[in-house]
Amino acid sequence: MNETPQTSKQNLLDGKRLYYSFLAGAFNVFENQRMLNKMNVFPVPDADTGTNLASTFRSIVENTAPSNHIKHTSVAIAEAALTGARGNSGIIIAQFLYGMSNEIEDKKEITLSDFAEAIMKAVDYAYQAISNPVEGTIITVLREWAEFIYMLKDKFETFEQLMQESLVKAQESLAKTPEKLKILAQNNVVDAGAQGFVIFLEGISHIFQKENVKKILSFKTTPVHEDAIVLEEHGESEFRYCTEALISLKDTGKAQIKEFLMGKGDSVVMAGPESRMRIHIHTNQPEEIFAHLADVGSILYQKVDDMVKQNDIAHRRKHNIALVIDSTCDIPKEIIEQHQIHVVPLNVFFGESQFLDRLTITQEKFFHLLETSEDYPTSSQPAVKDLTNTFSYLSTHYDSIIAIHISSILSGTFANSKKAAEKIQQESEKTIDVIDTRQTSGAAGMIALRIAEAIEQGISHEELAEKTKEWTDKVKLFVGAKSLKSFVKGGRVSPAKGFIGSILNTKPIISIDETGKALLFDKAFSYKGSLKKTLSHASKYIEGKKLWGYCIFHAQDPETAQWYATEIEAITGQKPRYIMEVSPVLAISAGVGMVGVALMTD
Repeated sequence: MNETPQTSKQNLLDGKRLYYSFLAGAFNVFENQRMLNKMNVFPVPDADTGTNLASTFRSIVENTAPSNHIKHTSVAIAEAALTGARGNSGIIIAQFLYGMSNEIEDKKEITLSDFAEAIMKAVDYAYQAISNPVEGTIITVLREWAEFIYMLKDKFETFEQLMQESLVKAQESLAKTPEKLKILAQNNVVDAGAQGFVIFLEGISHIFQKENVKKILSFKTTPVHEDAIVLEEHGESEFRYCTEALISLKDTGKAQIKEFLMGKGDSVVMAGPESRMRIHIHTNQPEEIFAHLADVGSILYQKVDDMVKQNDIAHRRKHNIALVIDSTCDIPKEIIEQHQIHVVPLNVFFGESQFLDRLTITQEKFFHLLETSEDYPTSSQPAVKDLTNTFSYLSTHYDSIIAIHISSILSGTFANSKKAAEKIQQESEKTIDVIDTRQTSGAAGMIALRIAEAIEQGISHEELAEKTKEWTDKVKLFVGAKSLKSFVKGGRVSPAKGFIGSILNTKPIISIDETGKALLFDKAFSYKGSLKKTLSHASKYIEGKKLWGYCIFHAQDPETAQWYATEIEAITGQKPRYIMEVSPVLAISAGVGMVGVALMTD
């Protein structure tokens, strides 16, 4: 008997049907992100699989538009996935989608058989992306799901039937992952990445059943009982940093990159074509990885996550309020680790070479490049998607989040953070306050330290947010520099003022006004005079006030920094809370030899 037009349509998959199916699957992952983070034990217990998969699918949702043409849609989905992929599971999914887009024929619609052929071939792409495939993970469930569809492709009458029956197979495969991977059995969980893939398929199965696109955004899955998943702490990887990059290679091929990476860590995954390849590795030397990649290609995106800190958050979290700062907030690493503060790095550029402030470029390397590079460095704020991922991850582990950032007049970090916070606050229903410190460097560091200590004292989120706004008015920064040269190059001082300053041999004293704008506060005509004037301004600021604390920061001048500390201690009777070198981003404007002091009153 001939098929009816309706039945025939159900046997064909066009671009729009594929697109809306992915949306339904993606929103199901968003719904279960927290649960996926909690059950994450392999390859390392960094408790971020849900966040990584959500980031991958969020990139598809935000960067892909529906098209009737199946080939065009599949290519757009693959490109968006490669751009936003994070973590082992996210990059494996991205590579699978890349393979599927390559194998789908260039036509408007495909049949059940076409779909089965494409996904079966795409599995090979996914295996090729992994340096050491481990069975019992997402790759196993992905393969067994695709094999089931391929073997029975001629028996399915509709895509609805295909998705329903293949979902059952995927669920069975997921349930068996502890039999294949010992660490899963020890923790009494299934693989988190594989669970995420099954949750994605469940979302797709629902949309095929309902065929109601308008209800996708309000679609709610049956909640998973998270309290049933209680994992004990387990061993950590010998490699600390989950390092990722999106690169475009020049003359070097994938094989050479893989050989280099294999000697620098484990969990190597490479997805996509050489013109836009996503790389993932666990390593102890992220700066070496990016230095090499910068030599052989163009780095389009990079990310470094501290898996030791992630494990601490999952199993040894100290507080219920997360404190987020950006890397221009100069506060020592030991204080950051002591208080479990979360740092979002700004970007540093030397020509086409991109680095993450304090992560993939150290102060030593920055100053070396400053002396040797033909390009003067520039900086940029974190992208909204990076801040979104940070808030998304933290919202699965904390009750609320406080984020403080460099003055909104000096950087777009605050604006991007506000956008990201609003998005995640809607998704997670967690309270996220983003505050403009109207400061930078050590002044922002003092605000961060005060917040961290208040959190330890048990202050509520609401009171903390209000007090933080008060504390931003109680801190003052004074910076003495050897010249205006770096401020001109960094765009903080006009060339005309810089020219006059160079003629007069001006030694500037910089501060931040009440609006958050950097200003030439005073000047001297010798470096020694600059030091004395800076110290004098600091003394006048705290005169008649109760000093809460102060810090000293510098750019390759520890001797002068110590001199400041000794002098201010003699005046106040207090030692500095800390002395440290400024971040590379701030050194772009301040230059070598800059020394500053930030004081906070009670």
